[in-house]
Amino acid sequence: MTRISSRDFNQDVSHAKRAALAAPVIITDRGKPAHVLLNFQDYEKMLAKQPDITELLSMPEDDAIEFEPPEAQNLYQTHAF
Repeated sequence: MTRISSRDFNQDVSHAKRAALAAPVIITDRGKPAHVLLNFQDYEKMLAKQPDITELLSMPEDDAIEFEPPEAQNLYQTHAF
């Protein structure tokens, strides 16, 4: 992975684009990572790997989840003033 400063990126965008063909390029601002430049094919691959929110929240019907909540005790405290 290549790291370049924002200043170097602004001065030589072509170099950063060529580097991004091989691997993501981290662009730093004051020494800290601020942006990532990657080629479009890698970006599409990254998006394709993300599951849909409905897939994440769905639960197979044959999976049984057993859950016994504990008894609620001492939920309220009374204070005498």
